[in-house]
Amino acid sequence: MEQAIFCGGCFWCTEAVFKRFKGVISLKPGYTGGFIKNPAYREVCNGTTGHAEGVLINYNSEEVSYEDLLEVFFSTHNPTTLNRQGQDLGTQYRSAIFYTSETQKQTATQYITDLQSSKLFEDPIVTTLEPLDIFYDAEDNHRDYYDQNSSQSYCQFVISPKIKLITQRFKDKLKLK
Repeated sequence: MEQAIFCGGCFWCTEAVFKRFKGVISLKPGYTGGFIKNPAYREVCNGTTGHAEGVLINYNSEEVSYEDLLEVFFSTHNPTTLNRQGQDLGTQYRSAIFYTSETQKQTATQYITDLQSSKLFEDPIVTTLEPLDIFYDAEDNHRDYYDQNSSQSYCQFVISPKIKLITQRFKDKLKLK
């Protein structure tokens, strides 16, 4: 089992997307990259902790590769907006990859270089690559948020389109229901 940590804005979105993929064994929403210990959601939302909302993914690399996870990550958020995803604004919503090994760092660096060269995005990619120090689990009410609250307007307008996108684009890589 390997781990990957992605921060692509709201962790409700990121978790809802990645949990649907084959090879993803488990995931946890949480906080990383900040300067205080044991941050709480309210503190992180205020933007005073330096933490980003993210998802820690435990995955089987024989079923899903790190490159596959990178493709999903860059397909389901905007990596060109600094400290912003849609209406979510602040460093807590930054686009970041927290690597757990030198191999992950090199793979992500090359992936970003290739994306930049492809001109898929009009603007430069601002996703940061940062070494993982510590990942703090989010409070229980943030786990499986989309699946438990899919009728809420935020879920309908922000997360549901991402689920639709992955269902169309990655249907052969998704778990069967």
